[in-house]
Amino acid sequence: MSISLQSPPSSFLSSSLPKSRLRFANGSSSSLTLLFKFNRSFPVICASSGFSSSLDTGLSTELDAVSTFSEIVPDTVIFDDFQKFPPTAATNAVDMALADSSCSRPDNPQLRLSCFINKALVNVGGDLAKLVPGRVSTEVDARLAYDTHGIIRRVCDLLKLYNEIDVPPERLLFKIPSTWQGIEASRFLKSEGIQTHLTFVYSFAQAAAAAQAGASVIQIFVGRVRDWARNHSGDPEIEAVIQRGEDPGLALVTKAYNYIHKYGHKSKLMAAAVRNKQDLFSLLGVDYIIAPLKVLQSLKETITAPDEKYSYVRRLSPQSSANYNFTAEELTKWDQLSLASAMGPASVELLAAGLDGYVNQAKRVEELLDKIWPPPNV
Repeated sequence: MSISLQSPPSSFLSSSLPKSRLRFANGSSSSLTLLFKFNRSFPVICASSGFSSSLDTGLSTELDAVSTFSEIVPDTVIFDDFQKFPPTAATNAVDMALADSSCSRPDNPQLRLSCFINKALVNVGGDLAKLVPGRVSTEVDARLAYDTHGIIRRVCDLLKLYNEIDVPPERLLFKIPSTWQGIEASRFLKSEGIQTHLTFVYSFAQAAAAAQAGASVIQIFVGRVRDWARNHSGDPEIEAVIQRGEDPGLALVTKAYNYIHKYGHKSKLMAAAVRNKQDLFSLLGVDYIIAPLKVLQSLKETITAPDEKYSYVRRLSPQSSANYNFTAEELTKWDQLSLASAMGPASVELLAAGLDGYVNQAKRVEELLDKIWPPPNV
């Protein structure tokens, strides 16, 4: 979940408790374990490749070649593998949250748990911010996906906590689902100088509306769109792409990228759920590509001669976007009604499935925290 969002060597790490492996002392020999996923920055992977320098051999890897077009980062890395940020740091962050007296005051158990979660997210995010020069992304509770004011309040709460530990707003991104309410929250936050990362984008309408709202990062899941198309039918946007002989996931990224650049939007586009090297080669030029570790390993292990590395073609560029044509309907100023009308069954179903997954993860974390309250010595 961490991605590099600035020119190397920089990193964007994500503090997300629902996907964390954190160990909580509970006064017994057993411990409660959660999953924590994050992505190491691309330069770290290069440094650990084990290959001789291209300056010494005259050779480079496919990973070196493709990284000249897009910033490539791994889809998932186990948190325990991050030598610079040992798991005990996350444990301490949660212990600190549980021991915080301000979180102990609310009589309402739900408010108390929300306070703990926010404190723990910010404690982890603050430690990550010390390790990398780039931005730290913090997820907003998916249960707020259809509550614009709730999203804004949660982001403001998180910002206040980050301010208390001296992490400035320019180091932060807030990951928000691409519902209309999430897009509107992103628009307001952008007007206040707060950076947002809109996720769960499965249609052009969502991507265009997010760009118009000024989202800092827009994340499209290539493989999930393709998987839906293989097993379902009845989505006009996807069927039109298939009739042209194109892959619906790749076509969505291409269309969103060209829209952003042709019409001067400032959003960066991220292609996620990339399944193989051909997907990656087809998207060279997009701002960020999140790829599976098996794909990165293959890229890293494939040596290219100096003349071969120039054979890789940039598929997406601001210059080529000028030649991409859009219909009048696609160039609308998106609002809630037009977005709802344009989202087909694929984006509706995939958005709902993504939200359900995040909500279930959040509930599991809260159940675990509730079991260990009060913590030792509190």
